[in-house]
Amino acid sequence: MTALRPERESGASYGQQPYGASDAFEEHARGGPDHADGPGTMFLPPIDEETVALRIPDPPPDDPLGAISASAASAAPSPDGTAPGGRAARRKAAKRRHGRHGGPPASTAEPEGGTGSATAPLSRVEARRRARARKAGPAVVISRAIGEAFITTGVVMLLFVSYQLWWTNVRAHAQADKETSSLQDDWASGKRAPGEFEPGQGFAILHIPKLDVVVPIAEGVSNKKVLDRGMVGHYGEGKLKTAMPEAKSGNFSLAGHRNTHGEPFRYINRLTAGDDVVVETQSEYFVYKMTSMLPVTPPSNTSVIDPIPAGSGFTTAGRYITLTTCTPEFTSKYRLIVWGKMVEERPRSKGKPDALVE
Repeated sequence: MTALRPERESGASYGQQPYGASDAFEEHARGGPDHADGPGTMFLPPIDEETVALRIPDPPPDDPLGAISASAASAAPSPDGTAPGGRAARRKAAKRRHGRHGGPPASTAEPEGGTGSATAPLSRVEARRRARARKAGPAVVISRAIGEAFITTGVVMLLFVSYQLWWTNVRAHAQADKETSSLQDDWASGKRAPGEFEPGQGFAILHIPKLDVVVPIAEGVSNKKVLDRGMVGHYGEGKLKTAMPEAKSGNFSLAGHRNTHGEPFRYINRLTAGDDVVVETQSEYFVYKMTSMLPVTPPSNTSVIDPIPAGSGFTTAGRYITLTTCTPEFTSKYRLIVWGKMVEERPRSKGKPDALVE
């Protein structure tokens, strides 16, 4: 740095500009008569950036105009294009432009919550706080769990209903048709002798022309072995044993599902007096006419399948048929009973009875 010149003889105080220097400098700047170098030309000492910085005093706190002047002076560019104010000022300016660690300037950093990509990195504490804020609370978690449970329950119930009302019928019809075909093949080939069968095995075929029902009759009323396979079961075991069709007297009693699993007896409530019910065996056709119906009775009322069934209107022994099923529909609370009386016994050699031909 160039030292300041001593005071002139004019007695100017230290730090004041000598008399005449200002006029000479202005004349030189205006390109006056003393512009060219000569004996009368006056020069100011060389000025560098640090000297300028030293010569510009800090404005007092209560001098806003001075503060503005100092700010403007410090912001003025130097002749070489660098930031004014010396190395320290240039470093500060560079930090403001490029950030402390070479990142974007602090002025361009987007405030918290902005949508731009230039965001300041979050501290660990702030990141954890935001993660906790995004995390669902206990009430939300519980409500979600309850909603998912309801949805799952609804789906399961829908699948169960579809299985009961649709798939069980599809499967039972296939099993019943297979049993009917097998039974007819055995009869045609003579593979099975008349009256020879085992529990759960088909031995006859039931026809209800009005309801378009053709279903095999198997021995026993077991759900698993007979009824759930789409067949009609004969009460032929234990205390509920009833007569066979070829018996000269008795009540040939049958049970079948009204809903699901083939539902062969679903519409027997539509039968009226005089409707035909035909039982086909290996050797004969037995034709019955429907006579009466009992719409509702408890399951414990086994007298409906007695040789002379109670409530049927029959008073003497005869050759009867009884059809039993559950009621109301889709429940098993009560039983629906239909009775009929045999009107024709026809050997197979004479062909089908009129009830099946028509």
